Amino acid sequence: MSVSVHNPDQYMVSLRQVIAQGRKRIGLLIGAGAPAGIFPPGSTSPLIPAVVGLTTMVIDALKKDYEKPLAAVVAELDNPNIETILSRVRTLGSVLGKMEIHGLDGMGFRKLSESICDQIGQIVNKPLHDGPSPYTEFVSWISGTPREHAVEVFTTNYDLLFEQAFERLRVPFFDGFSGSSEPFFDPSTVAGNDLPARWTRLWKLHGSLGWSANARGEVVRTGNAKATHLVFPEHLKYDQTQKAPYAALFDRLRAFLMTPDTLLIATGFSFADAHISARIDECLAANPSASVFAFQFKPLDQEIYAAEIAARRANMSLYCPDKAVINGIAAPWVPGDLPTRDWGAIRATYWGSDPATNTKRFELGRFDRLARFFASSRASQQHQPPPPPSSPGAEQAAPADASQPPVA
Repeated sequence: MSVSVHNPDQYMVSLRQVIAQGRKRIGLLIGAGAPAGIFPPGSTSPLIPAVVGLTTMVIDALKKDYEKPLAAVVAELDNPNIETILSRVRTLGSVLGKMEIHGLDGMGFRKLSESICDQIGQIVNKPLHDGPSPYTEFVSWISGTPREHAVEVFTTNYDLLFEQAFERLRVPFFDGFSGSSEPFFDPSTVAGNDLPARWTRLWKLHGSLGWSANARGEVVRTGNAKATHLVFPEHLKYDQTQKAPYAALFDRLRAFLMTPDTLLIATGFSFADAHISARIDECLAANPSASVFAFQFKPLDQEIYAAEIAARRANMSLYCPDKAVINGIAAPWVPGDLPTRDWGAIRATYWGSDPATNTKRFELGRFDRLARFFASSRASQQHQPPPPPSSPGAEQAAPADASQPPVA
């Protein structure tokens, strides 16, 4: 009985060909793990903490004034993180009125909600450091090739790091807002494809620094990073989501995944966000020509949410350091022979060793390594080796979107 393995060279050859050319409709899904994996020069702390670290920092900052209600809210939640905590606080603020729970009435919980958003804003309001960074490398890849379709960046993060990278490299982008004095959200442009393909689309699914509600209750982009209109659509009532950009942005994610022959590449995203994961799952089932490549930081047995989808959707490929799930088959990585004599340098961009155990592992679950892989992919326009032969016992099927090499 043969044992299934996956050859990383086989899939990375195909991926480099796809991302080096401008023909494929490509989207990026960026989660909180992306900035958490970046350490500015001279710093031992991540640029912005992931959800767990952000939750701890916000609770610690508000303990002095809100220790009792925060502790009670955390104790009530099955998965207490900053998003579920804020959702529960907002719910209590909207239903309590003058009645008190955990020492606060409705107004008290509304003030707590504002304080949580203010703290989030202070923590994630970090400038992109000078010099190269994973964000500028992704933007360089986006702008470095003439494209038939705009790249679409979907992110759950509130920071302005992508905005800063686009502006630093003078690459045009559209985030759904239009205007100069008080930029307003324009859902009709978000739903369409009227802008040139060289304009990247940047969709902030959970809100952003710089967003605020004006006197009419409309969400506008203020240009002031201290403004924090952070909303998590899965926890809101239907009428609330219709007043804000969030419904249009989630519809855009669905429209992207329902378009034939699209590729969504996820990085720094755990798939624990049930609202987004359910949308991805539904679209992959309805549109077999769409593909998702999920590059995960943790071993496969710890990526339970992503693995559940990849196990039942053959058009979702899951790449973890130790194993992969491709075409629904979970198997360890086993490299084969080098596709070409000079492929060793390219293999080093995605295949390395764990310094703690000295075991070989797939490296593109790290946001910085994935960004560098994308930025360096333009070299494959001059260097396109044929797909390597599979090692004995390896799975023969290539990723759903790259089973055939692109036509030169």
